[in-house]
Amino acid sequence: MPTEKRKMLAGELYDALDPELLEARERARDLCHDLNASREREQDARRRIMTQLLGSGGDSVWMQPPFYCDYGSNIYLGERVYFNFNCVVLDVCEVKIGDFTFFGPAVQIYTGTHPLNAELRRTQEFGKPVSIGSDVWVGGGAVILPGVSIGSKTVIGAGSVVTKDIPDGVVAAGNPCRIIREIDEGDDDAMS
Repeated sequence: MPTEKRKMLAGELYDALDPELLEARERARDLCHDLNASREREQDARRRIMTQLLGSGGDSVWMQPPFYCDYGSNIYLGERVYFNFNCVVLDVCEVKIGDFTFFGPAVQIYTGTHPLNAELRRTQEFGKPVSIGSDVWVGGGAVILPGVSIGSKTVIGAGSVVTKDIPDGVVAAGNPCRIIREIDEGDDDAMS
């Protein structure tokens, strides 16, 4: 019989009040609290916290607190990922983020979701993994929904709600987020 944690990571219905999951969330919230209470000059302490919190990438991530997550251990970062202030990653399923990806302030990444059936929703939830490529820039206040993949070298406009997969090398924005144009290798202007 699979554990609730295994069901959660597999994207199946699971009981979020399972003691093992409660303990794991408590651990992550304690680590986030320590990170968020740290001072800017305490970079070594922040690095230790991020290495303990994240599944991978804690050794090179640049994190501007406050930061919040469900488990942390389901977040896998490439090299030198940057999170600006007040980002949230609800990682009931895996969140994989490639090298040199930047997140503006208040970006939210959700893997958790709930059944439409109200009675089932009282005791069960499920999730879908999120994958974000390398060299992606996600503008401030964007929301990335469960099950979404964003391709490498893509720019997501500020305030966008990403409901569907976005391919490599495009500018996409809006609610719902949609492709605006391809990025030309000659583009050197900032997105307005």
